[in-house]
Amino acid sequence: MNEVVDFQNSQAQQLRESIRALVRRFSLAERADMNCCGITVAQAATLEALGDGGLRLSDLGKRLGIAPSTLTRNLARLEERGLIQKEPDPIDGRAQLVALTERGFEAADGVIRQEEVFARSVLDRLPQGSTADVLATLENLLTAVRSASEACCPGAYDHLVSSSQISVTGGQHE
Repeated sequence: MNEVVDFQNSQAQQLRESIRALVRRFSLAERADMNCCGITVAQAATLEALGDGGLRLSDLGKRLGIAPSTLTRNLARLEERGLIQKEPDPIDGRAQLVALTERGFEAADGVIRQEEVFARSVLDRLPQGSTADVLATLENLLTAVRSASEACCPGAYDHLVSSSQISVTGGQHE
């Protein structure tokens, strides 16, 4: 029985370390990509979050998982560059909506293209014929992570991603 527990703990540790390594590697790659574009990772995430339409400041902060003061600084820089605009919420005049400008949509598209180039380069390095299995396994892992997150912290996962980010198997590559 003790060997089974040790093995399960070992697997849990391997999963934790592998996820941590993936997050670090993707974060480093993302930082390098964004620095080449003259935009920070936080600014890129903001542009992507606004890509589907304007959001209230509070909703945008929740989506990004950042504090209001951080969001305010981030938006000020994007507004200075002409990438976003703020406008009163037509439903609640006390609230503000943030939306991308035409230049903001172009910048968001550039960020997405750059991320897709990186993702394609990762997929191209997988053993031939394994991509569909890798993506299906990743989908299963994300489903398990979401379920575990919901079990301990209901709703904690939902505000961090848009519905378009939940599935990883939207496109196939072989």
